[in-house]
Amino acid sequence: MVKRAEAVTRQTTGDRVFEWVNYMLLAIILLMIIYPLLFVISASISNPQEVNSGNMWLLPKDITFIGYQKIFQNKEILNGYLNTILYTTLGTSINLVMTILAAFPLSRKNLAGKNVIMAMFVFTMFFSGGLIPSYMLVKNLGMLNTVWALVIPSAVSVWNIIIMRTFFQQSIPSEIHEAAAMDGSSDFHMLLKVILPLSMPILAVMTLFYSVAHWNSYFNALIYLTDQDRFPLQLILREILVQNQMEQMSESSDALTDQILYAQTIKYAVIIVANLPVLMLYPFLQKYFTKGIMIGAVKG
Repeated sequence: MVKRAEAVTRQTTGDRVFEWVNYMLLAIILLMIIYPLLFVISASISNPQEVNSGNMWLLPKDITFIGYQKIFQNKEILNGYLNTILYTTLGTSINLVMTILAAFPLSRKNLAGKNVIMAMFVFTMFFSGGLIPSYMLVKNLGMLNTVWALVIPSAVSVWNIIIMRTFFQQSIPSEIHEAAAMDGSSDFHMLLKVILPLSMPILAVMTLFYSVAHWNSYFNALIYLTDQDRFPLQLILREILVQNQMEQMSESSDALTDQILYAQTIKYAVIIVANLPVLMLYPFLQKYFTKGIMIGAVKG
């Protein structure tokens, strides 16, 4: 019996070749992903002349932090950073509350008409009013140029409702609902005291999904905000990278030359500063992303 098991688990030549081909493909993909990241990091702390001349292609040369110095001297970037933190925190909190309040009832077997309600939710994933009606609605509600224009229109994601509903259905046994009901627990009390404490993995998944989306968002701010003091960091970054709307970097007679020289370094440094929180969090929370994807892949 043991010999038969060893024969079954023994790899053939074709299996080993297939495995090595997979390793090679994964290594190539890894290099394609890592190289741009390393290049941006190195370019952000390298001498601008080395970067512009092409002498720096991987590791930093003639290390300088002038790009980061110019960034943190720019009040618009610091203000945009604070605005992005506010929008991300407030928006994610609203997203979680709305998603939980929608997913929990839809996961209950005794909810009348839940299939019709779910169909109406799913309908919005394929059809929407469009950009102009959305803008007119936000304007008529008096939310233009306010923080609410960035968090209310995107208060809930139907896809995330489906993921959370599937988790409630498949990971929370119906016996728990019945036991809580027999103890006289109301639905709201059951949700707060029983369901949510057992749902920390999916809550972490939703927090990551929503917070990353808010952190990287700039389109809604581009449409609904006109006051530059309310711009998020990503919109400031867009202006720097696309429109080149940076302050004068020097007051000397060579200001224009210095600005052109340091423009690329400043752009690379801004990219690192803007994405640093996500880059720091993601390696530690990757398993929650994977779990969320697997939950969504199961039919609920």
